[in-house]
Amino acid sequence: MNDWNHILKEEEELNEQELLQYLQGKASDELRFTIEKTMADTDFVNDAVEGLQQFNNPAKLASIKNELNQELIKITRKKISRKKVRRIADQYWLIIAVFGILVLSVVGYLLIQFYST
Repeated sequence: MNDWNHILKEEEELNEQELLQYLQGKASDELRFTIEKTMADTDFVNDAVEGLQQFNNPAKLASIKNELNQELIKITRKKISRKKVRRIADQYWLIIAVFGILVLSVVGYLLIQFYST
């Protein structure tokens, strides 16, 4: 997801502007019919519209959306950095385990050669 400002993809049936027009009652009859049909077909869109309708001030939606996007960016960056740290720690123990197995194999081979002669 390269564009953090637009959660809905452009090729989807609805976009943010259409939803805002619907919520403010400024949508045309055709657009309103399309949105209501999409709400009936898709639970996600239905839940989204019902949640957006609970806001008293639709003007605050843009600022809330921006705040949520910023928090999402912060959280995903933290998770990515944690995964990198875990990978290094996992590789450290993997290297020790492989090295230990190699040492035990060489010692075992030498002991077998020593006692077989």
